[in-house]
Amino acid sequence: MYEGRRTLDRLPEGVQERPYDLFDLVPQGRLIGAEVRGVDLARPLTPALREELNRALLEWKVLFFRGAGITSEQQRDFARNWGELETNPLLARGSADDVVRFDKGGSATPTYENVWHADVTFRERPALGAVLQLREVPPYGGDTMWADMAAAYDNLPDDVKERIEGARAVHDFIPGFARFYGPDKLVPHQDRFPPVTHPVVRTHPETGRRTLFVNTSFTTHIVGMDREESDRLLSFLVRQAHVPEYQVRFHWQAGDVAFWDNRATQHYAVDDYAPHRRVAERVAITGDRPC
Repeated sequence: MYEGRRTLDRLPEGVQERPYDLFDLVPQGRLIGAEVRGVDLARPLTPALREELNRALLEWKVLFFRGAGITSEQQRDFARNWGELETNPLLARGSADDVVRFDKGGSATPTYENVWHADVTFRERPALGAVLQLREVPPYGGDTMWADMAAAYDNLPDDVKERIEGARAVHDFIPGFARFYGPDKLVPHQDRFPPVTHPVVRTHPETGRRTLFVNTSFTTHIVGMDREESDRLLSFLVRQAHVPEYQVRFHWQAGDVAFWDNRATQHYAVDDYAPHRRVAERVAITGDRPC
């Protein structure tokens, strides 16, 4: 980590700022995160609206829809505009196999909280993105934060960029889930989810931006490096998500929806609301193989 001004380029080089015609967009920060107003998520999207929302997603990385209050089926229908929905047998099921339910508070298992991560990078095709709705919110706390991993890459020192050029890293579901599940829960899934390798720096398939693609939960080591060197370098790389200038923080109200680009971001669920309850439902969209 270092002091001083950072480069905060929200748009890819050569892309010009353009207005949105079909909704109002309210930025939540300089770099990442915007609220969309004037879109009813309970209704089917027209091709034009889907295209404009996709442009907003690519440009702002995470979109917020206040008070959407949609059903699980409507949430799934909205997400399907971006592709096939994935299932995750490691997490609690909601109303359908492709709906994950996070019901937290009291003695609930603290899955995926208090750690920066991108979703399911242990898959050969990690999620393109996810749509999360808060069904029940605590009286305080329970925010979610997102970090722009293109900015994280842009601001790496040149010598680090040279070291990771072309490098690949191993991703494994075991370390991330071993924090809260025992071997009896994990071993049955090892054949379905064997360790995979992905580029340390992936190229976004739609924007062409280079994004830092390693995370604390699932990245275990960099291929071809001895363990000590790999651990030191990964420790430095994953800390880049902690830089406040790359982040947006969202305070939830019941019925709010967030839609984020998992290829370009990491996120962090803040576990600061005990003993109160927080209930969320998420659907994730199957992505491509990182390159």
